[in-house]
Amino acid sequence: MSQLIRLKDIQATHKDLIGDDYYDPTGKKAYGVNEEKIGEIEGALVEDTTGRIRYLIVDAGGWFSSKEVLVPAGLARIVGDDVFFDSLTKSQVEAMEEYDHDYQYSYKEQHERDRQAFVADTVPTEERMDIADSAYEAPNTLELLEERLTVNKDRIVAGLVKVGKHVVTEDRNVDVELEEEHAHIERTNVDRPTDKRIGDVTANDAVEVELEAERARVGKETYVTEEVHVGKTTERHTETIVETIQREELDVDRDGNVVDREGNLVDRDDITADDVRRARGM
Repeated sequence: MSQLIRLKDIQATHKDLIGDDYYDPTGKKAYGVNEEKIGEIEGALVEDTTGRIRYLIVDAGGWFSSKEVLVPAGLARIVGDDVFFDSLTKSQVEAMEEYDHDYQYSYKEQHERDRQAFVADTVPTEERMDIADSAYEAPNTLELLEERLTVNKDRIVAGLVKVGKHVVTEDRNVDVELEEEHAHIERTNVDRPTDKRIGDVTANDAVEVELEAERARVGKETYVTEEVHVGKTTERHTETIVETIQREELDVDRDGNVVDREGNLVDRDDITADDVRRARGM
């Protein structure tokens, strides 16, 4: 019966069993069904004979005030610094026994506890599940990440056109033809007798004639002389933006083996040479 040992303990005592290039999920954020945040990964349990990760120690503080449980490693999906348990529900975690740091776990014994917890009466029928053997295999898929540029356009005020008006004063000459009457006296010599006596005053002794003249009267009327319409036109130009992006590439030699940057063969729990060869059809 193989025993289960904490990953941090085997790192100190049997480092030759796991090598230098191994996956350590400790400290990564953990998410359950519907990507609901559970808490964090507190560590992992590995087989004492093979060094393979069988369980992840999950602190479910996001669902419960304080509870650590053992979740089969094969239920995990690893994306960057996040670990997703796509089928793990709160009811399933509630049915699990709390992880005991001082207890010596065995693979077979914990396997039986899992089968009971995932089909417990407290778990809703639609959430119950049978644990397959593959659920105890460490994740063997690495998601290679790549950054891509996303370009958006913001509308900004690039300029302001303000059109107003002001008053300009100028003198303008206007020629006007005017009429004016002047007195014109004509005297005619006559010689005829009359009954009037010199010194008599009558109404006809004075003659009044009104003399008229035209005077210029200047008025002002307002006319619209010009209409100004302010519009705008759109011009397009292409602007080149330079930004540095990153992507992850898998190191593989000609035979399909995973290698490090120095060309040394790497065989790790989460992705093996056989996995790569099958993916490449070799």
